[in-house]
Amino acid sequence: MSGDVSKDVSTKRRLVLVGHGMVGHKLLETLVEGGATREWELVVLSEEPRPAYDRVGLSSFFTGTSPEELSLVRPGFFDAEGLTLHLSERVTDVDRAARVVSTSAGRSIAYDALVLATGSYPFVPPVPGRDLPGCFVYRTIDDLVAIRQWAEGCRVGAVIGGGLLGLEAANALHHLGLETHVVEFAPRLMPTQVDDGGSGALRRRIEALGVSVHTSMQTSEIVAEPDGRVASLRFAEGDDLPVDIVVFSAGIRPHDELARSSGLDVGERGGIVVDEACRTSDPDIYAIGECALAGGRIYGLVSPGYEMARVAADRLLGGDARFDGADCSSKLKLMGVDVASFGDAFATTPGAEALTYADQLTNVYKRLVIARDGTRVLGGILVGDASMYLTLVQMARGEMPSPEHPEGLIFADRAITSAPVGVGSLSGTATVCSCNNVSKATICAAIADGKLTELGAVKATTRAGTGCGGCTPLLTEILKDELRKAGVDVRDHLCEHFSYTRQELFDIVRVHRVTSFSELLASYGTGLGCEICKPAVASMVASLGNGYILDGEQASLQDTNDHFLANLQRDGTYSIVPRVPGGEITPEKLIVLGQVAKDFGLYTKITGAQRIDMFGATVDQLPAIWRRLVDAGFESGHAYGKALRTVKSCVGSTWCRFGVQDSTSLAVELELRYRGLRAPHKIKMAVSGCTRECAEAQGKDFGVIATERGWNLYVCGNGGMRPQHAVLFAEDLDKETVIHYLDRLLMFYVRTADRLERTAPWFNKLDGGVDYLRRVVIDDALGICAELEAEMAHHVATYECEWKATIEDPGRMQRFRTFVNSDGVDPDLMYVEERGQRRPARADERRQLVPAQR
Repeated sequence: MSGDVSKDVSTKRRLVLVGHGMVGHKLLETLVEGGATREWELVVLSEEPRPAYDRVGLSSFFTGTSPEELSLVRPGFFDAEGLTLHLSERVTDVDRAARVVSTSAGRSIAYDALVLATGSYPFVPPVPGRDLPGCFVYRTIDDLVAIRQWAEGCRVGAVIGGGLLGLEAANALHHLGLETHVVEFAPRLMPTQVDDGGSGALRRRIEALGVSVHTSMQTSEIVAEPDGRVASLRFAEGDDLPVDIVVFSAGIRPHDELARSSGLDVGERGGIVVDEACRTSDPDIYAIGECALAGGRIYGLVSPGYEMARVAADRLLGGDARFDGADCSSKLKLMGVDVASFGDAFATTPGAEALTYADQLTNVYKRLVIARDGTRVLGGILVGDASMYLTLVQMARGEMPSPEHPEGLIFADRAITSAPVGVGSLSGTATVCSCNNVSKATICAAIADGKLTELGAVKATTRAGTGCGGCTPLLTEILKDELRKAGVDVRDHLCEHFSYTRQELFDIVRVHRVTSFSELLASYGTGLGCEICKPAVASMVASLGNGYILDGEQASLQDTNDHFLANLQRDGTYSIVPRVPGGEITPEKLIVLGQVAKDFGLYTKITGAQRIDMFGATVDQLPAIWRRLVDAGFESGHAYGKALRTVKSCVGSTWCRFGVQDSTSLAVELELRYRGLRAPHKIKMAVSGCTRECAEAQGKDFGVIATERGWNLYVCGNGGMRPQHAVLFAEDLDKETVIHYLDRLLMFYVRTADRLERTAPWFNKLDGGVDYLRRVVIDDALGICAELEAEMAHHVATYECEWKATIEDPGRMQRFRTFVNSDGVDPDLMYVEERGQRRPARADERRQLVPAQR
């Protein structure tokens, strides 16, 4: 494609953005929100074949997240007038004199302002053999797709580089089932983020997962097989390491080629030199993100890049914002291990003193840097336990006062009493939302000026909490604090119809044996109910009574998914997820699943939870599909419910040479015991047969890991957007005691957690933490364990598969219709084929499909 897109002086000014990554898209969002399209035409040129996506969360691709789910572009964003995106189109030249860019598509585009957001590229050391088949970098979705495809025929993989991205890459290879090695030239992992002590704790935790770490090792050559593929790594310091795949993750370099070729100033070691306005040496050209050299520094984190984007957007809109550097504090989860670094982590401030706490049994390491007079926290490093990170980073920024004895902050038993109490201690300048740079003062002003009383309104007004979501708990506490100061009686009522918390309502339902929403509303509520209280009460009644959830008025209370006992998908169809206890399945049952999927034209996918999802079923097909599955011995997997999902398992001692206990049998027993248990939120569990942790039990709500002497029980870990490592609850238990404790733990969580609260945030709010939980569950400090056990026994005794109950009752079958007044199917469903299976057509594809293809 070719064309001359020279600028017509009578039209709006044109901004050309080169690069559409996370930082580039943040610039676009900020400009659009600021009304830039009234005076600017925004043209975006991206070298990649897809719009901006979450590069920070890239590794989730290997655990089932699709490229579409990683996208940062909200639907319809580029449909707005004045916005144009060109994908797979590289800028080849910048003519600064004529203010025109040329592209790989033969296009010439004039500009009034140019923004370079070209990012960085992976540095590949000049090692002989680096171009062999089987060598990859870890940077884009296309890189990950190539790694996954190559890894299908591999057994051993190595990552060259033990920094942040190197460990992300190692985690990816580990998830792909490869024997994984990390090779780092420096004497420790993550040498720029953590010290020797923190690196040692991190290394021990990673090696416990079965990943081998080689530090102080220099790769001198990548040796080839006779057919030219990768065979091994050769080191200057020792024996060769046989490998099938090599991933380079040895750092990044700024993409500054356009700046160099067009004569812009660049740094001695790379990077486009910019001033405090993010302008280059050409006042019409800006540079932001990892390609920019600001104050003599390349910032490799997304938060400083976002701040550069905001500064550049403000300048383009006529403002005077400045970029004077950025706080590079960060909290990460690497291979399930919390790692945080903040402030002056390496004690470079004159007179700074460092205090360390190291527990080599749990591999928890904490380093706290304080001023010599002990009056202020300056920085620190946390490995294995980063629960105090938010508090400590605010202290290091000077946005929260440090306690009189800050050294107590690194000890678990003193942290709570040593820390200032409440969000009232935060200064107004404290940054609450780093993604959108929203301060506490901005939030408080919005609450006061707009008389805001709901979290959603605060988010909509300030944009705080609309990025990664990690600041939402702090945002909630600020709202409550401000309302209290204004004299508002703040109570955690479930909703406007019930003046009780979820826990108080649960106790009312339990003690008074309430069996219906209408009965509860008549006696303890007001009005008609809403989308908050109805499903919450439905869950409580189901937790205690275990009846069929779609009988009588219960049906009208259910969430969308529960309403048809299936997960609603984006195209209006539903997914089928049969239970596969412990991931164990016979060939006969596998054949049934395949035949059902084939007969009904369903898309099939093996999940990270060891089940098989089948997508694309219409409402009217659900009973027919489930009749065949139930006849074959399957039952509901409750993927649609706030209930136990799965108990994941490795093969344990039955097959694995490292297994020390029969993890599969225990996983099956636990899943069959707790199946159908309704809870405030979904519950995931896992059982690992040894400390290599192939079932990833420490990332689950409840996890069990085998030891030589029994089982270790872990509680309240969560994956997802805000992952949290599970906490060791009890060690070396026999099977009966594991079940005994789990019965109590699960029912205590069901009783006391808030609506839609996962176990991790529930646990974080428990006053006393794991010690308190042990007192309740093991020591029966509240005297309720007999009740908890009885409630679980009732659940186990009365469990019934909801789909089996449905297909055996003609009356219940009547609800499964696409339209109330017709037996027809939805005529708007459209599909295309991809990788041998059909999937829903995207909006652009739907426009191209003729009616005959629908």
